[in-house]
Amino acid sequence: MSLGDGQEGSGGYGGTGQTRTRYPEGGNDVYGGARRGSRSSSRSLVTVVGVIVLLIAAIAFANRGGDDSSSSAEGAGGQPKASSTAPSGTKPVQSTPGVIPTGYAHDTQGAQSAAANYAVALGSADMFNKAKRDAILQTIIAPTHVVDFTSTLDKAYTPAFSKNIGLNDDGSTPVGYTFVSRTSPIGTKVTLSSQNSATVDVWCSGLLGMAGEKSTNPVTNSWFTITMKLEWTADDWKLVTQSQKEGPAPVPGDDTASSADEMAKAVAEYGGFTYAR
Repeated sequence: MSLGDGQEGSGGYGGTGQTRTRYPEGGNDVYGGARRGSRSSSRSLVTVVGVIVLLIAAIAFANRGGDDSSSSAEGAGGQPKASSTAPSGTKPVQSTPGVIPTGYAHDTQGAQSAAANYAVALGSADMFNKAKRDAILQTIIAPTHVVDFTSTLDKAYTPAFSKNIGLNDDGSTPVGYTFVSRTSPIGTKVTLSSQNSATVDVWCSGLLGMAGEKSTNPVTNSWFTITMKLEWTADDWKLVTQSQKEGPAPVPGDDTASSADEMAKAVAEYGGFTYAR
């Protein structure tokens, strides 16, 4: 479904992502709380040896002392130097728990921070509640575009859509279940910028699904990139348009899928982040 101007794919933004889940043979937990296929013991040995080698190398590097060659702009293989993701020293945006942060710096770093936080808000479970969704849009959307965004999203978050993912028709969560919709920015990149506008790509990982013993929509993970065009208005960065595409997605690991109870507990105990550098 489309959640804004020019949206593509189904990566998971706004709670729409879908990924395939592999269930173990003979598993008793409908939710998927069993291990995926095991790998050979030789791989485990290689992993352990590799970790030991890395630790030895790290200790040796730490004890080398000063070395001017380590401050080059790029590391081995042309990778960005560590400082490219280090804190800049710019004062972070002020935020209140439970409230979307606003008041970003009038520069590209401020635009990136705004885009990351807006991705979190637009991918949250609150978007499935009409009143909360409207409040989010009033906070992050440029005033001249609020009506268009509201109309588009009202057409997307229908009772049929809510029912399809296991919610009640009004978007509320059925008794005995925990609804999960959470977006976590992995990184940001400015692709275009001027004094009062910026286009920012936000690479994200998302969780979507229903945690519960009888859930037919278990919580799954997806990877996607949101492109946001922001404009400087009323002394802050506000969203004008957004689009989305799938990936980049890493190769799935050999993690053990958690039970419904474990997932519900994790969602309740671990709060999401709001400020992203």
